[in-house]
Amino acid sequence: MREDLLKRIETNPQVMLGKPVIRGTRLTVEIILEKLSSGITPEEIQMEYLFIQADDIRACLLYTSYAADELLCVEL
Repeated sequence: MREDLLKRIETNPQVMLGKPVIRGTRLTVEIILEKLSSGITPEEIQMEYLFIQADDIRACLLYTSYAADELLCVEL
């Protein structure tokens, strides 16, 4: 399941300067996280961006948790 979620996130230097995005879109993981952290619900995000699914939002969270874990391991 986790691997399937992570496949929803891609990085490409030609798209949004290589920032991680929801596959096939220009919607960055960063934007999704900012919206969630400001209190916007996943359902509200989906209403704003009709082309994404709930699993895309979950994939953003999972991707970020893995990235944070890697960052912590490098700093130690």
